[in-house]
Amino acid sequence: MAFGITRQELLDWKRKVENGEIAFLTHYWLDSRFPGSKTVTKVGCKDLEKLISWGKQYGLKAEWIDKRKEGYPHFDLIGLKQKEILEKEGLTDYLWS
Repeated sequence: MAFGITRQELLDWKRKVENGEIAFLTHYWLDSRFPGSKTVTKVGCKDLEKLISWGKQYGLKAEWIDKRKEGYPHFDLIGLKQKEILEKEGLTDYLWS
């Protein structure tokens, strides 16, 4: 379950993804498979080659890209990897407790 973002934040993320930008969206998230995690960051881009290349620099594999029917391909960043990547990207505002 996702919560903690506004509709406008979601629409802005979708617009950036559709425009071929690497776009970040962090929201609160609860999933029993990841009991220690409270947030997830979605890093998306409709240009799959660009997204794959971006992910490689952080050790992310192309097969980890979430490709849903409605579009908006993205990596889900969780836990320590989420923190590491957001810090390297200079996006510490996306780190929530």
